[in-house]
Parts: sequence; structure tokens; C-alpha cells
Amino acid sequence: MNFDKENYKIYTDRLELRLFDKQDAEMVKELCNNINIYRTTLYIPYPYTLNDALVWIERHKKNFDEDRSYELAITDKENGDLLGAISLSNNRQFNNGEIAYWIGEKYWGKGYGTEAAKAIIDFAFKEKKLHKVFARYFKSNPASGKIMKKIGMKQEGLLKDQVIKDGKYEDLFYYGIINPEEVVEELTSR
Repeated sequence: MNFDKENYKIYTDRLELRLFDKQDAEMVKELCNNINIYRTTLYIPYPYTLNDALVWIERHKKNFDEDRSYELAITDKENGDLLGAISLSNNRQFNNGEIAYWIGEKYWGKGYGTEAAKAIIDFAFKEKKLHKVFARYFKSNPASGKIMKKIGMKQEGLLKDQVIKDGKYEDLFYYGIINPEEVVEELTSR
């Protein structure tokens, strides 16, 4: 992971994570106006409109500048194609953050979610110095859980009937990871 502070960009082998801009709104609408994206996410509405995308994108830079959250477009480093989104909240009071992500369905199964999630975890620990990062996923979406496991997160619990989606209660798996550099420091200082 390479972070370009000046331009709000994170680079990986294949990806560039960057702030969204208004020109992305049409593609966000195209990718998110998908029943399968809706079913696997907590807050994305369906149908998803251009206005939904514009309103969502509008607040990203301010959130980033104020260190509240970092909502980034996942793009192909070679051709600039928008593949999805990833975000990290920043709870300064507890020194932790939650990651959330979605990948456009036509890009599923190519490792983009895992690569972006690994980069945002590195950003959380190395740049933002967070103590812990956590994530949640619907029990009905095990693919998201596979990403969490691949990036080193551990299951911390199952939240039974935690949310309502389409009029029925859904279980959420809860995963977390502690900053490994802090763990090493703690062990060596004993």
C-alpha cells in the first residue's frame, strides 16, 4: 500500500483507491442499481438513482478532510475503470474504525475486494494509527466474510436478528483485527 496524502489516493498492485468525483456518479448508479448489490449491503437502496450517487459522493471530501471517514472509489490502476467502493470510519473516541465495501457484480471473484480491503486496513493502521478495525456482514453473504478472513480479521461474534432488511431480521457476523504493530510493541515492552 502506498498512500499519496496530497491527492487522497492509495495505490496497490492493481488498484487505485481515490476520492469519488461527480463524474463517477453515472457509473456508481449503474453498478449499484443491481438487486444483488442491494441484497448484500446494509445501506444501498434499490432502485439506485443518479441522485442517490450524487448525494452520497458530495460529502466524501469533507468527511476525509475532517477525519470522520474515508470513502474511496476502487478503480483499476491501468485503465481507470470504477470497480466498486470501500470506506473506513474513524471513531476517534475509541480509536477504531469500521470498513465497508461493495464491488460491482461484473467484477466479483477477481480479488478486487480483498486487495482494496487489505489496503484500507494498512491505511487505518499505518496512516491513521487506529488500534482496531472491524466489519460486519450478512450471514447470507459469506463471500464478504471470506474477504475479512483473507485480510486477517477474526470472527468476534454473531449478532442475531441485528437488522431488518426487506421486512425480515438478518444476522450479522462481526469481525475485527487489532493493529499488529501495537501488539508487537506491547509484547516487547513487557
